[in-house]
Order: sequence, then structure tokens, then C-alpha cells
Amino acid sequence: MLPAAFFPPTSPDLFTRADFGSDFHWGVSAAAYQTEGAWNLDGKGPSIWDDFVRRKGKIKRAETAEVAADFYLRWANDLMLMQQMGISNFRFSVAWSRVLPNGTNGISSNGIGFYDRLVDGCLARGITPWLTLYHWDLPSALQQRGGWTNPDVVGWFTDYAQLMAAHLGDRVKHWLVLNEPMAFTGAGHLLGIHAPGRRSLGAFLAATHHAALAQAEGGRVLRAILPADAHIGTTFSCSHIMPWRLGHPRDLRAARRADALLNRLFVEPSLGLGYPVQDVPLLGWIERYIRPGDLERLPFDFDFLGVQNYTREVVRHAPWVPLLWASLVSAPRRGVPFTDMGWEVYPESLYHALKQFAAYPNVKRLVVTENGSAFPDQINLMGQVPDVERQAFLRASIGQVLRARQEGIPVEGYFAWSFTDNFEWAEGYGPRFGLVHIDYETQRRTVKNSGHWYSQFLRGEVA
Repeated sequence: MLPAAFFPPTSPDLFTRADFGSDFHWGVSAAAYQTEGAWNLDGKGPSIWDDFVRRKGKIKRAETAEVAADFYLRWANDLMLMQQMGISNFRFSVAWSRVLPNGTNGISSNGIGFYDRLVDGCLARGITPWLTLYHWDLPSALQQRGGWTNPDVVGWFTDYAQLMAAHLGDRVKHWLVLNEPMAFTGAGHLLGIHAPGRRSLGAFLAATHHAALAQAEGGRVLRAILPADAHIGTTFSCSHIMPWRLGHPRDLRAARRADALLNRLFVEPSLGLGYPVQDVPLLGWIERYIRPGDLERLPFDFDFLGVQNYTREVVRHAPWVPLLWASLVSAPRRGVPFTDMGWEVYPESLYHALKQFAAYPNVKRLVVTENGSAFPDQINLMGQVPDVERQAFLRASIGQVLRARQEGIPVEGYFAWSFTDNFEWAEGYGPRFGLVHIDYETQRRTVKNSGHWYSQFLRGEVA
């Protein structure tokens, strides 16, 4: 471990929870597919990830999320543990096909009943629920009809959003429309490494446009139904982008193209700025999927934007990469510390991401809805998980949030990813992000040292 990598000189040295003010939201995040398990229990329909994990060679060690963290059956105990740790906000997602097994119509009483119990269980324990409508698990029945490449998906999604708002809006006051649309469109439709596993520029552009529309229309549906005191947001994946050679014009242009694609593609349409076509010409082809009136429907005035950041990316000019002419220079190649995901350990990226998103006009508030790190974890002979690297990363990242807040950036919350270890998509169960360790054979929970530190920090006991 290199201390300088964990504690940038620009990060506040000593701080406590009190430095953030009494109205700052502290919490943890999770996702339905990564934690719930019970993939076909109580009438749940299959999702694109249930299908994708069964495709040969797509998931490391051929692992599936059939059980995952078993949250569907163990949610009450997990909420009790959360309460004991002093965590007062919980961001989770709804599995669309658990509520609507066919994607549309035919509500599952068991599925909606689970989220009823989960929300009520949060409130009973003094935990505020933050509900994400879509965290990558599209119902398989809708994928068979084209999924995100079908313009009808906007209507399917808004019908689903309307159902959830009508059913839970009396109790859930914080709503998030989409989770990282760039990730599920890019990794799922262009690179083919996530569900539904497509590798097509056309599919990517179609899915991008329809997801951007769903992001705005979903917000409008929620606003029309939810009480006036509800808070509506959506989340964006982002990384601080830097050129490989600072003074090299081609690397500078490559970094700008990467920034437009990775960081700006979805936030700018939501703000009425359109797609960043000038910086990434290939995006001009998205016009073939735009229908009359679509451009006017792309903006929505969100109450807050969720910023999800884990690392920075260093970009170089790459003539062998068609259309984008840019490639990422990996952390191992650069000789810098990196996590089990191969991501550079660079907590300062969070500060730069917050600063970049806050610079847009009309952005009201920011919330860090995901931030975390995956490192090797082992339970020692004393039954502890001494995850020194994760604890250091967590503390340094929170310091970067305070740095942003002290500069007047309107960041009003921090959610650690994730509460428990879980199924990490194509990486399977290898990388562990949790503050709570899970023995997947027994489902035993053990709070890691990082989780104990976070708990003590939230109680004002450590700096």
C-alpha cells in the first residue's frame, strides 16, 4: 500500500462527520440482481442477466447470481445489521421482472409484496429508503421484443415507473430513475461483455437514445405521481479523464472524446444540451433513431444527480481503434496501485468528478450514490476482516467529498458501494466491494474493519 496514493495532499487531513453538517445523507448502496438471489422464486420472471450468466464464457468461473447474497430471504437481518452500524440511508433497486414477470401487465403480488416489506422494514428501523427503478436487469420477455433497442421500451419503462410510484410513493421519498445508463448501453450493446451481450454500434446508439428518453420520461412520470416532497434523481457513471501525454495534442483530443463518451453522453441530454456529437462524431449516427419530438423530450429537471465514481482513466490516441481513435492505458501498465478490478487507486478522481458535474448550469444537487473499492479479503483467526486498503480508500474518498463541499460544490450525500459483498457482474464473486464480508457457502455476515470504521465515523467516534 502506498500512502500517497490513498491520501492525496489536497485531501483534508483530519475531519469528522460533523464537518459535513447535519443534513448530509450517509448511506450504503446495493442492487437487486447482485444481492437478492431467488432468481425464480415466488413467480419472478427471468431477466437478461439470468439469461446472460448461462452463456458459456461470459462470467468468470461460470458463476451465477441464483443465490448471490440471498438478500431476498435475509433482508430483515441485513437491515438489522445496517441499523446496528448506524447507517441511516439505504439505496437499493427493484428487480423489474420480480414485480412484472413479463415486463408489462400481470403484477406479481409476491414481488410487489417483497418491496412493500423491504420499505416498511427500512422505515421501522430508522433507515431512509432510496429506490432505484432500473439497475440493469431488464425482463427477458422485453429483450425478446428488442429490449433497449426498441423505441417501445420507453413506454414499457414509464408504465413500470408509474406502477412503482403509485405503490410505494407514499413511503419512499428518494427515487432514482436509471443506474449508469452508459454502462448498460455500452457494455451490454457495444462491447458485449454485459447483458444482453450484443456487439453492434447500431444497437448501442439505439439503446443510448431510448435510455436517454426513458431517463427523462421516467422522471416526468415520477413527478406527476409522487408527493411534492419527493426527491427525484438519476445516476451517472463517471471517471476523471486525463491524457497519457499531457502536452500531446492527439492524446488531449483522445481524452476529450473519451470524456464525452464516458462522462457526458447522458447527463448533457438531460440538461437540454443534446448529445456531445461535436466531440464524438460517431454519435452523429444516433440521428437515425431520433423520432420527431424526441429531442424536446430528452431534458428533465432532476432534483439531484447521482455521481458514481471509482477511479480515473488515462487515455491515449489510438489509430487502431476505429471511430473513437482512443484507448485506455491500464493502471498495471502505468505502474500505479490498482484494485482487484484493475482500477487505479485514485480517490481524488471523486473530487474531480463532482467538480465537473457541478459546473453544468442548472445542476441543483449532487449525491455520491456509489463509491468503493475491491481488495482481497480474508477472515483471520480472530474472526476479523482487516481490510486496511479499503478502509484507507473509504476515508480518503470521503475526504475528497469534504474538499468538494468546502469549495461550495453542492454535494449532499455519500453512499458507499457496497453494503455487502455481492455478485460483481461478469467478474462473478471474485471482487469484493462490501463493508460486510459474506461467506457464500454459509451466507454468514462479518463486518469488515472498513465497515467498523464507517460505523464509528457515522457515530462521530473517529476522525
